[in-house]
Amino acid sequence: MLILGIDTSCDDTSASVVKDGKIILSNIVSSQEEIHRKYGGIVPELASRKQIEMIIPVIKEALEIASVSLDDISALAVCYGPGLVGSLLVGCCFAKALCYAKKIPLLAVNHLEGHIYTCFLGEEPPEYPFLSLIVSGGHTTLVRIDDFGKYKELGRTRDDAAGEAYDKVARLLGLGYPGGPIIDSFAQDGNPNTIAFPRALMNQGLDFSFSGLKTAVRNFIIKNSVSKNSQLLKDICASFQEAVVDVLVKKTLIALKKEGLKRLTISGGVAANNTLRKRIIKMAQEHEIKLYIPPNVLCTDNGAMIAAAGYHYYIKKRFANFELTAKASIPLECLI
Repeated sequence: MLILGIDTSCDDTSASVVKDGKIILSNIVSSQEEIHRKYGGIVPELASRKQIEMIIPVIKEALEIASVSLDDISALAVCYGPGLVGSLLVGCCFAKALCYAKKIPLLAVNHLEGHIYTCFLGEEPPEYPFLSLIVSGGHTTLVRIDDFGKYKELGRTRDDAAGEAYDKVARLLGLGYPGGPIIDSFAQDGNPNTIAFPRALMNQGLDFSFSGLKTAVRNFIIKNSVSKNSQLLKDICASFQEAVVDVLVKKTLIALKKEGLKRLTISGGVAANNTLRKRIIKMAQEHEIKLYIPPNVLCTDNGAMIAAAGYHYYIKKRFANFELTAKASIPLECLI
């Protein structure tokens, strides 16, 4: 069974061909980092215009690398939200037109489901039930997964997502965009104990909050002279990152214990962060948790994760119709 997955949820245009829900035959991602870097963040109008330009060549390349044609495709899975509505519309409209013209079944995938089922791309997918930590530029969420379509949200950010906080702090420090990899790089040579940045909501349920941490960094910069490539700059990055990772790891452990779960998946762009990976691996080993982390290339938005989730929709025969439209904000809905 071959699923063509399309993701245009934000600034990347991606298409992938996945066999039987786990074998990646191709996974093409066209990045817009160079376009948005000079603005210090994503400009939605520019992102959607670039999606229009790139969607056809990206899909063509995905099919060519997989050595298949549209006639070989069992179904087309497209991300319809949440995300930037202009970008999402490009993927949804193109997918509907292609499915109509070629009589291909259409599958509508929630972006968060895509991140969850990234960890099913491989020979050893997690068994149900498990806990999923989705941590990216747009989302920071803890979800209990009891089966496909049976989800229970345990906690989420009340303001900034973790990746969003990275981008905003990088902008405050004049480090550029995207902030996550840059701050992670500087932090490797910094002392994470230099500055005691706050850990919001640490003992208050499973929700997250990172806006106060961002403000604390801003206030510290105002009061202190921070020069480029200085040791203080590296220490700020390390201390900020330690605060983010502390909250993510400790809240995840609390959720695992509360739900009585021994399996954990982590996905999303921030899952590629070196410090987070080290800390989450250590926590899993100490508490005998079976951990599933996708390779870095599958942490950021990609078509393969949409195809992986779409495979399960296909098995359950949950097809979308041509009234499907993009949605900027949608919950992770339970289907069963």
